[in-house]
Amino acid sequence: MITATLFLVFAVITILGMPIALALVGGGMAAIVAGDLMPLFTSVQKMFSSVDSFTLAAIPFFMLAGALMSSGGISRRLIDFANAAVGWMPGGLGVVTIFSCMLFGCLCGSPTATVAAIGAVMVPALEQGGYSRKFALSTIAAAGMLGTIIPPSTVMITYCSATGVSVGSMFMAGIVPGITLGALMIAFAIFYGVKNRIPRTKFNIRKFLSASYHAIGAIFMPIIILGGIYTGIFTPTESAAVACAYGLIVGCFIYREINFKGLVETVKSAAASSGMIMFIVACAGVFGLLMTREQIPAHAAEFIMSICSNKVVFLLLVNVLLLIVGCFMDTTPAILIIAPILFPALSAYNIDPVHFGIIMLLNMCIGMITPPLGINLYVAATLRQAKVGELVNRHLLKYMICCLVNLLLITYIPQICLWLPSFME
Repeated sequence: MITATLFLVFAVITILGMPIALALVGGGMAAIVAGDLMPLFTSVQKMFSSVDSFTLAAIPFFMLAGALMSSGGISRRLIDFANAAVGWMPGGLGVVTIFSCMLFGCLCGSPTATVAAIGAVMVPALEQGGYSRKFALSTIAAAGMLGTIIPPSTVMITYCSATGVSVGSMFMAGIVPGITLGALMIAFAIFYGVKNRIPRTKFNIRKFLSASYHAIGAIFMPIIILGGIYTGIFTPTESAAVACAYGLIVGCFIYREINFKGLVETVKSAAASSGMIMFIVACAGVFGLLMTREQIPAHAAEFIMSICSNKVVFLLLVNVLLLIVGCFMDTTPAILIIAPILFPALSAYNIDPVHFGIIMLLNMCIGMITPPLGINLYVAATLRQAKVGELVNRHLLKYMICCLVNLLLITYIPQICLWLPSFME
């Protein structure tokens, strides 16, 4: 009765189109009332305790750091650096777009911000360079997801908060899968350039050195963050605070592109984005409280093991489930709901929680470019006032194939993502 009420109310509120946070807390409170389980004010206490976490404090810090670097002229300098470094390759501007998203993902950690910042510059450049509009929009929508996989990633922090996994290990585990996914996308962009005989430019060492010099402030940020975590100088949360200070110094004093008014607007933007994420986490705490009380994760683990004893099949079923969920639910609530349910089954199949976290993130990334939700598609469409349907094309399908190939490699060859974290032990 309580379990049915929990999920039924959650489903109804979601179908009605209300915010997912209200669906989470609404389902939890309805179950509390239906089962007369505890005083309602307990749900408020749980919401507070869910976000009262040192680990989660990294989210607003990283959001602010990314916003500071974005408004400080970093995206333009990164694009100039990427163009000088890889623009000479076949499919040059397509490769530049993907490589720029990889670099910007190291600073921002937000896929939508990556699409907006890089796409605003690169989509018009792609069209002027002879690339089709559909290819340009599909490329930026797909490449934007790299901001979720390549650390620092706010989604990784959310997963770690929900499961207790080390944030530092997750950050290290995301580096290689992010690079392999970017490499697969770049391979397709090169193929497109060769097939359509897109004109190429020559590599210019002077231009490369100049672009490297101007972008060095941005390039050093991920080195400082990941290097500090890896060497034990500071924790992931402390690294987020360091990133904020670094972004402030670079944007205000080195590049001098952020004035006081701009700084206020940047802080407001970061506060709004972080507040939305933290509110979802708080509401998911109430939902999780009821799931734990009703032992839903334990029952789910028992059910899964009763119908599937093979690790290979289990991972395949998990991928199918997560791909479906990713099509209809945003990344943060999906992780907060699904991760605690599946987590108890991992020990039975001898699956590393860090490996499982990367699998979840890769599946959620595919959901970002899959209708009907496909948040990256909507953000990319607004760049050229296009219809979302224009982005659902053969180019996007090929990027999806790249994502699925990468997902299968990571799923069944776990050392691809686990060998870097192993050095931290």
